Amino acid sequence: MTADVAIAPTAPQAQGLSPLARLRRECFATPVDGLITLALLAGLGAAVQALLHWALRQADWAVIQANSTLLAVGRYPLGQQWRLWLLTALLLLACGGSWGLLRGRGWPRSDRLTAGLVVAMALMLPRGLALDGAIQARWWGLAALLLLARWASGRWGALLPHRCRPLLPLVWPLLYVVGLVLIGGGLGLQRVTPSQWGGLLLTLLAASFAISLCCPLGIALALGRRSALPLLRWSATLYVEFIRGAPLITLLFLGQNILGFLLPGGLAPDRVWRAVWILTFFAAAYVAEAVRSGLAAVPRGQEEAARSLGLNGVQTLSRIVLPQALRVALPATVGQFITLLQDTTLLSLIGLFDLLGVARAIMTNPDFLGRNAEVYLVLAVLFWCCCAALGLGSRALEKRLSRHAPSSR
Repeated sequence: MTADVAIAPTAPQAQGLSPLARLRRECFATPVDGLITLALLAGLGAAVQALLHWALRQADWAVIQANSTLLAVGRYPLGQQWRLWLLTALLLLACGGSWGLLRGRGWPRSDRLTAGLVVAMALMLPRGLALDGAIQARWWGLAALLLLARWASGRWGALLPHRCRPLLPLVWPLLYVVGLVLIGGGLGLQRVTPSQWGGLLLTLLAASFAISLCCPLGIALALGRRSALPLLRWSATLYVEFIRGAPLITLLFLGQNILGFLLPGGLAPDRVWRAVWILTFFAAAYVAEAVRSGLAAVPRGQEEAARSLGLNGVQTLSRIVLPQALRVALPATVGQFITLLQDTTLLSLIGLFDLLGVARAIMTNPDFLGRNAEVYLVLAVLFWCCCAALGLGSRALEKRLSRHAPSSR
């Protein structure tokens, strides 16, 4: 006995719908959906209206205009700030080049929106902060450099030899080393001590350094917890469990106060570097757990199949197991990176002038008493931009890796 069953499509064909029809289907499909949509729009509109009314009529942004340099670089010497401008130009040049190589010659809609946002920020932000003409011209030049690098690399990036393309990612660690030299001095440049770093510069430097090193340390710890050697496995387990059971602020205070007594005089690093290393070791324990969950998600049969093909243990781990585990652990790892960036605000509690520490110092100035809301709003926007950049980069990397993921069939 047979019967013909009509199978309905599981996903609606929304590509041929107009924007109005798609909006009606997604937001006003039923009367209840319509009421929820209208209620949410009304609440969102009221909140935006109240925020704009406060920002344009009641807020006093003189506190940000007068302390914009302090929020950006802290007490960095004025005569040496050209090094930071040069570093920013190099970073934007590398960002634009990478952007163009990944996206190709065309300009999709998302790229056009990003370019428009960059131009709008370059035009409005310096004017909103009432910066002088020279600094405004520098911001405009940096925005033009980013877009020009995007256009040039997208247009002529395909002409690069295939042998050179695997070496292109090495530009970023090389640029990071060059940035450390420019910031701290050396190779003929005047030395600027870490105690003079501050503001957004110190926050981004601490977060980027910790993120760069906690990832390989976390992978090593995750592999150590799966090792067949008992001493290595117990050591990695003890380290991870100890770090996860201790609050970060406690470890920061211990690093500041105890490390100077344990190491001989002259060998203890600067207070800034002590805090940065504590952040690195703290985040490595959480990255290790994320990577360990990814390793556990890889079927054991793949290791056995690799061994049957003649691959040794190192080849099986590096070519078969670890790439799949890192793909699975990527969302949790990036979430830990975002948390690490937010945890840099604890540096202000140990006397360092990070972004929050500089903001607190500004709000203690008698000339700016009662301007807390303006300062905290600017801090929230800066942190949101940094975290959103990490999230967008993570999603783009996930989409790129999903194209090369093995089929589940």
